[in-house]
Amino acid sequence: MGVIISTHTTALDVAEDSAWFKSSYSNDTGGACLEVAILSHRVGIRDSKNLQGPALVVPSAVWLSFVGLVRMDPRAYVSTSR
Repeated sequence: MGVIISTHTTALDVAEDSAWFKSSYSNDTGGACLEVAILSHRVGIRDSKNLQGPALVVPSAVWLSFVGLVRMDPRAYVSTSR
């Protein structure tokens, strides 16, 4: 069984602005941050520097699996390219 991942024209197609939030580890200086919106059985993901740009939507189970992997070894998921 495959995982269905969808993209939307804009993040506002996924959820209202008030539904999106950044990690508590994020700060106001910019950088490579994501924002997420918790939806019914899905999670929306968008670039915090492009709030009205495209968004990715994944099943909640996929998001929870990703977060679990990052928590086990955060260094494995840090981008060194800028």
